[in-house]
Amino acid sequence: MYVEADLIPEAWELSLLYLFENGIEIKTEYGEMSIDTPIVIKINDPLREPRIHLKGCVSGLQGLKEYIDEVLYGREYRVVSYTYHDRLFKYRGVDQIEYIVEKLKSAPYSRRAQAITWIPEIDTRSSYPPCLQRIWTRIVDGRLIMHVHIRSNDALKAAFMNIMAFISLQCHIASLLGVPVGYYLHVADSYHVYERDLKWLVKFVDQIRSGESKKWWLNSRVLDTR
Repeated sequence: MYVEADLIPEAWELSLLYLFENGIEIKTEYGEMSIDTPIVIKINDPLREPRIHLKGCVSGLQGLKEYIDEVLYGREYRVVSYTYHDRLFKYRGVDQIEYIVEKLKSAPYSRRAQAITWIPEIDTRSSYPPCLQRIWTRIVDGRLIMHVHIRSNDALKAAFMNIMAFISLQCHIASLLGVPVGYYLHVADSYHVYERDLKWLVKFVDQIRSGESKKWWLNSRVLDTR
């Protein structure tokens, strides 16, 4: 349940191959089946180009840009009951990202530089609670590493955009600390593809195996987010 690569597009493709080859059928609370697996995805060099995978930008490049802006700056991407920006930067009046920066400035080796999203009295009653649960950071060998823990992750329609947004957050924190970016670790308890999307997955897996999928890898200058 572990895949590792230097590049973001390569890591995402390896994660889909792993899911396709090892996932099991599991019911969902939305009335359809899925294939599902826990997974850990390590990206060794998150800023190395090419960083974009067009197949992962399900709402297009502009949609990816807007999603990253929502996470970092709170700019509206879609109407939802919560945003990751609010949960991370305004969690019950606490700016958890500011806390992480101050904690790592004082103790780069700290095990406490984390931020959470779950609010039990709200999310246990919600039909759509946040998927992201926690981010954990530390400075190792002079670089900012980030571990992201996500309870539920649609491997085809969300994972790539999630990874890009959270790495953008990692870059933001690193810039505030004045250190370079280290590796990124993405931990998903339920990494899944819904039954309705299985034909898309099968076709995409064939393209990954043949190498054809690399034609959708792009330099991130198309986003101008860094």
